[in-house]
Amino acid sequence: MQFGRTYEEFEVGATYKHWPGKTVTEYDDHLFCLLTMNHHPLHMDTNYAEKTTDFGRNVVVGNYIYSLLLGMSVPDISGKAIANLEIESLKHVAPTFHGDTVYGETTVLDKWPSKSKNDRGIVHVETKGYKQDGTLVCVFRRKVMVPTETYIKERGGEQPGRPEPKSQEK
Repeated sequence: MQFGRTYEEFEVGATYKHWPGKTVTEYDDHLFCLLTMNHHPLHMDTNYAEKTTDFGRNVVVGNYIYSLLLGMSVPDISGKAIANLEIESLKHVAPTFHGDTVYGETTVLDKWPSKSKNDRGIVHVETKGYKQDGTLVCVFRRKVMVPTETYIKERGGEQPGRPEPKSQEK
């Protein structure tokens, strides 16, 4: 299984469809609210959401959807990243509700070698998230510092921190 890419493996214009999707549950939404101390009743109070909002039901926290999409993109985009440098833009386009399934895809917008170190480069990507019916719900752009093949080789290969199994001698 591929886990991220080196600088050389990114191609401007390529789109990576992240799989699998994730069905968002009420539990997911409430746990994220509790972890981040976001107690807005739109997310936590069904009675409030049903009676006083245009949606008529709870809306999943947008930053959970962003975080979910970011996580979905790791095996394709940033699994080998040295650093996420910048979130250039983040747009919540449409609401997501409990029971919706979110799918993501990322397009490579540009890439360039690092100006300070020749063993890495910068990749500029845009990630889009869609619901099961194709509705666009979230779009963000970011810049990721990724290693070159030279960087990987100089640091012990694809899995440099993975221990070798010990022999079972008797």
